[in-house]
Amino acid sequence: MKDRILIKLSGEALMGQAGYGIDVSTINFIAKEIEKISKLKYQICLIIGGGNIFRGVKGASQGIDRSTSDYMGMLATIMNALSMQSSLEKINLPTRVQSAISMAQIAEPYIKRKAVRHLEKNRIVIFAAGTGNPFFSTDTAASLRASEMGCSKIIKATKVDGIYDSDPNVNTSANLIKEISYSEVINKNLRVMDLTAISLAKESNIPIYITNIFKENSLIRALNEEGNYSKIN
Repeated sequence: MKDRILIKLSGEALMGQAGYGIDVSTINFIAKEIEKISKLKYQICLIIGGGNIFRGVKGASQGIDRSTSDYMGMLATIMNALSMQSSLEKINLPTRVQSAISMAQIAEPYIKRKAVRHLEKNRIVIFAAGTGNPFFSTDTAASLRASEMGCSKIIKATKVDGIYDSDPNVNTSANLIKEISYSEVINKNLRVMDLTAISLAKESNIPIYITNIFKENSLIRALNEEGNYSKIN
């Protein structure tokens, strides 16, 4: 059986160099990177954040009811999921979007058995709308879906190469941490993923790889434990 993995993309990654929204050239580049993995021994799940369009916590801090704000953020993830689906299918990668919020005209409802069947048929499954519940991030949704799908790895594809011992944007001599335990990430309150997501991955014993989505072949290299990445296990 093919190895099953989950890739978590930050919504901000889809902006490229723009300050907001979706940059088509960036999403096409990411789709090509995912295509490289699909040609190997992997079944692929995807979760994309919504921070390029709307971030629930920020909305709440500006006076919107937190639950309402989080649901707005979930809608942003659906927009991103549909964009990624379009880009993947343009390069002939069969894709299904499953939403935790019922939205029958544009996405399937999240049904575990159906998602597994899609994966077995080598379709990429994009899980949208987070967990479907307010107060939970798409990081937590990534750990939850990875656990449900029986994934062997989570890749968090972001804007940096991995976890550093200090801020690399401030300290040019900051060192990349190649491997770190779940407990260390939790105890040091490292904000690479939220603590609920880390705790769930620890409970399910799924290692998390952090890598830079903007570097060509970074996903494959992280899966092969080559190049720059950080591993939480």
